[in-house]
Amino acid sequence: MKLKLACADFCLSPALPHDRVLDLIAMLEFDGVDIGLFEGRSHLHPSQVFKAPAKSGAALGRQAGWPQPALRRCFSPDGPELCSLRCQSSGSRPPTQARDWFLKTLDYAAAAKSKHVTALPGVYFDDEKPSASWDRCCTELAWRVDQARKHRLVFSIEAHIGSIVPKPKEALRLVRAVPGLTLTLDYTHFTRLWPARQRRRTADRACLTTSTPGARAKAACKPPSSTNTIDYAASCG
Repeated sequence: MKLKLACADFCLSPALPHDRVLDLIAMLEFDGVDIGLFEGRSHLHPSQVFKAPAKSGAALGRQAGWPQPALRRCFSPDGPELCSLRCQSSGSRPPTQARDWFLKTLDYAAAAKSKHVTALPGVYFDDEKPSASWDRCCTELAWRVDQARKHRLVFSIEAHIGSIVPKPKEALRLVRAVPGLTLTLDYTHFTRLWPARQRRRTADRACLTTSTPGARAKAACKPPSSTNTIDYAASCG
């Protein structure tokens, strides 16, 4: 199987101007670039690009398309804290600001000719039953899948410790509960949950990537390579 590899713009120094970041990714001959929209901690800030999302997205598409690579995925905005722009809110009302920014993300990504948008999956709330948080999360994610489809975009969540799906099996359960939802997999986000044994890591990774339609594997740099114990080759196996 020939892998298509993308590089995230936010994995490179924020001291480097964004157009130079895109040039560097192109020179490294990646097939694509992942764009992060994280307020205050990425090259591009939602509060700026969302003033005119279609115009900003089209400008980014021109940058990312010449020279190659092409824009592959946008990471939907979140706030400085995990819950500040969560996909579901505690109570019966939908999360107004999160929905507004998500729709602007879709306009931005579509104008940039991206193929894919990734966001965080949601959380459990302390002031209600877990089943209530889960049901509302599924409802909100189904809405997002529908909105992304209208823009001809694939929508996924990135499961991680601290979210409503902190374990691989729970991530798989959520994807199965929401038709059309896909998974962006960074299996290093689960490694704190068990000892560093390749058999367990590989089995859990395989459970997600082989059972989840549209799953995309993503490797993230955590410690220096000299002290890393995660078998990244297994994540691409």
